[in-house]
Amino acid sequence: MISQLLEKHKTAPFEKKVELYNQISQQLYEFIGIEHPSLNVQLVPIDRVEGNDYNPNKVAPPEMKLLALSIKKDGLTMPVVVASEKKGNNWVVVDGFHRTAVCKEVQEIRDDLKGYLPVTRLDKTLENRVASTVRHNMARGTHQVELSAKLVAFLKRNDWTNKRIGDELGMDPDEVLRLKQITGLAEAFQDKEFSKSWGI
Repeated sequence: MISQLLEKHKTAPFEKKVELYNQISQQLYEFIGIEHPSLNVQLVPIDRVEGNDYNPNKVAPPEMKLLALSIKKDGLTMPVVVASEKKGNNWVVVDGFHRTAVCKEVQEIRDDLKGYLPVTRLDKTLENRVASTVRHNMARGTHQVELSAKLVAFLKRNDWTNKRIGDELGMDPDEVLRLKQITGLAEAFQDKEFSKSWGI
């Protein structure tokens, strides 16, 4: 049945093929019943995907060149993770900031993708998206410590407890404390959890 549908649209404009691809991907995702975002890849216009303003993962120019070479040689092997909730008319990157930048800026890759970017979507609030970005980067061992501390402070300002931060980011209490000490953000951590050993 799907093969007949695809054959019918074989000569359709590319935008129509993208629309059909996205519909089929969504329907298959719902059909299979496994709720993992990687099973529902959607193609979106690359210029409507923008980086977040909190990504702590920095890549040096040589590594960016290597990333571009990797995509040229092997293709884009992982979709970019974006937030389900759009910012204006754009999707915001949760994971894949540098892949997005390379796909936008390297004309050969941009042309090869026909101006689209494969994405998967996470349906999460802002603070949960920040936590997701931290987890993705930490799992790859590329997260910068000082910026990690700033993100932890952001989560504290959004009423996350130290325990929740530790649980969500896979950190033990000592790691959370070290992040506090790095940036000197003492007031972000003024709560009962860390004040029990102090007295006047």
